[in-house]
Amino acid sequence: MIIPRKIANLIEKKLFGEPSVIILYGPRQAGKTTLITELLNKLNKENIAAFNGDDLRTRDLFGTPSLDLLKNAVGDKKYLFIDEAQNIPNIGLSLKLLFDSLKIHIIITGSASLDLADKLGEPMTGRASAYSLYPIAAGEKPWEFGGAEMEMTNRLMDFLRFGMYPKTLTIAGEDEKRQYLENYINNYLYKDVLALDTVRKPKKIIDLLSMLALQVSSQVSISELSVGLGLSKMVVEKYLDILEKMFVIINLRGFSRNLRKEINKTSKYYFTDIGVRNALIRNFNPLNLRNDAGALFENWFIVEKIKQSANANHPANFYFWRTYDQQEIDLIEERDGELFGFECKWSEKNKHKLPADWLKTYPKAKLNLINPKNCFDALI
Repeated sequence: MIIPRKIANLIEKKLFGEPSVIILYGPRQAGKTTLITELLNKLNKENIAAFNGDDLRTRDLFGTPSLDLLKNAVGDKKYLFIDEAQNIPNIGLSLKLLFDSLKIHIIITGSASLDLADKLGEPMTGRASAYSLYPIAAGEKPWEFGGAEMEMTNRLMDFLRFGMYPKTLTIAGEDEKRQYLENYINNYLYKDVLALDTVRKPKKIIDLLSMLALQVSSQVSISELSVGLGLSKMVVEKYLDILEKMFVIINLRGFSRNLRKEINKTSKYYFTDIGVRNALIRNFNPLNLRNDAGALFENWFIVEKIKQSANANHPANFYFWRTYDQQEIDLIEERDGELFGFECKWSEKNKHKLPADWLKTYPKAKLNLINPKNCFDALI
């Protein structure tokens, strides 16, 4: 069963409006192709030309910015769809030639924003609208589709173990979910890393991910990662940037505006999908058998807030907040000139004291304590 995606309405308005270029970024297996296919099924199929960037002939065709060749390939179609366009050299110039000449709708997807954004670059400036599609979000109410009915708290337990990729939400058995996520690392993640010309030691990237998986919710030291991997700090920073632009990890910087003792030069890294994180460390144990449940919950909620912003196409900045005397807030969302703080607590038994410096320094900011019982209220 296909779970309706919130971002579909935004893209559909573009498809049925004036000709434009639509770019849909997102990790592999998040549902980009399914989403675009569902939208294109509402159109006359005779008006659609579809290609896949994984195909060598497609790469040759669109990698050669020849207007005559491109026109012959598209013909009189009104819609051009290119899946996995990051694999095509010169794709930006080719699409510019087509769009400026034919004024057709162009829809492209890419699972590596690093490559695709670089290749589109200047040619698509002012011509394209970009969107990001993440794995299924809590706001898309995945518990209403597929599988047996479960209480939302039980669903949360499942999300924290196996993540929220569409496939893991529709597979019934735990062994099958585990196998899918382990295959995901080998069949998609590792192969995509191998395909990057800028990565000389691809195994080091997987090692880096494994190290990050054990540091979720903690501040990350580039120097420690450098020593552990036997790589220079510059190379580690480059690999982190690549993983972020491949939608594998998300980087939160420290928030600072007024206090000298606010920490703003360090980062935390979270996984775009917590199931992938668990697969990297080979741990899918139930939450009551693990000591990282709090970190999993924090990772999950922070990424869900980022998904919420992307699905509404409502840009926001995300940070964590910490001072040198150990006062902290897990997530700060800066939106429309306002600050919203979220402190995640897996256990409701432990009383949590709100940080005095935050309340004093940012009196107009809103601050929410998030736990398993109220987390969905903040996301739906």
